[in-house]
Amino acid sequence: MSDSKFTQFLSDHPRMIGALFTMLVFLSTTGAAAASNTSTISGP
Repeated sequence: MSDSKFTQFLSDHPRMIGALFTMLVFLSTTGAAAASNTSTISGP
């Protein structure tokens, strides 16, 4: 079985795993904050 290019890249650059995980957490937190912000706006 051969690894995909992405898994080969991550095995060559292990610090990218942490960077990708950090970006994933940041984007999911930002999305949750944006979703909760729009639900609190009341109409006129």
